Amino acid sequence: MLDLPSIASPQLWAISVAVLLGLLVADFAITHRPHDVGMREAVGWSLFYLALPAVFGVLLWQVYGQRPAVEFFTGYVVEKSLSVDNLFVFMLLLAAFAVPPRLAQRVLLYGIAGALVLRAVFIAAGAVVLRSGAWAFLLFGAVLLATAVKVFREAMRHEEYRVDIDNMRSVRLMRRLMPVTGGYHGGRLTVVERGRRALTPLALVVVAVFMTDLVFAVDSVPAVYGVTEDPYLVFATNAFALLGLRALYFVLHNVLDRLRHLNYGLAVILAFIGVKLVLHWAHGVWPGVPDIPTDASLAVIGLTLAAVTVTSLYADRRERVGA
Repeated sequence: MLDLPSIASPQLWAISVAVLLGLLVADFAITHRPHDVGMREAVGWSLFYLALPAVFGVLLWQVYGQRPAVEFFTGYVVEKSLSVDNLFVFMLLLAAFAVPPRLAQRVLLYGIAGALVLRAVFIAAGAVVLRSGAWAFLLFGAVLLATAVKVFREAMRHEEYRVDIDNMRSVRLMRRLMPVTGGYHGGRLTVVERGRRALTPLALVVVAVFMTDLVFAVDSVPAVYGVTEDPYLVFATNAFALLGLRALYFVLHNVLDRLRHLNYGLAVILAFIGVKLVLHWAHGVWPGVPDIPTDASLAVIGLTLAAVTVTSLYADRRERVGA
């Protein structure tokens, strides 16, 4: 039985959850009236949600020291990079459901709120698994390595990701449970139509976004546990990364397709953290096996993201010039 180290007291957990709920309530209040999100608004909110984790990390450094702060920043970079891949799938989902632009941020906010609850469950489950023994590091490492191979193969095939909403199990189940209206009704999830309660297409796309994040959580939570064993820091990195997704979506909406090498970078990052977890397990069994420090992890992840961004933009520029 392993004892997972944590900087969090019950008071810190309570304050963090209260702040998180406050931010979500504020977001729902701001998006109460659906509207098209302009670039200026999106950039402003993105900067706000980038400043929040920066301030939080500095506070961690001052109060708890360097190690928790570096672990938080490293985990946040990992989670944020994986979230960009989420955004691409969300973009396809919103297009497949023909979501009106003014309702897009509402859909994303519902999905993010559900994803936060889902991530909390996964993080708690991950902590339970890790407490059961050091073998869990080997299990998480194997999951990430297998995912890295899958992501790399998909990147090599250069196949466009497609969304077939009629074949999504969550959508088919919702349609069996309740009738669905033919069009959107503003920001409402259900309406009364012909004397019966019916779902709107908005409800279907929200469920689809939520279920899609279920798949991503299987990868992202073990990945952050590969950076830090503190469940509180894992939760904090996920919360800050998800909170900024809504604004980041509108900032990157027109440039996501240019990051053509992103999946290669994500495969490298997942494989690196998978190896790090396996080495961490082996280090506990054979002390002579090296244990990769968090500082080195942050450097590798940062360089990988920078490299794939540069190569993606270079390849995109060459294609545009040659066209």
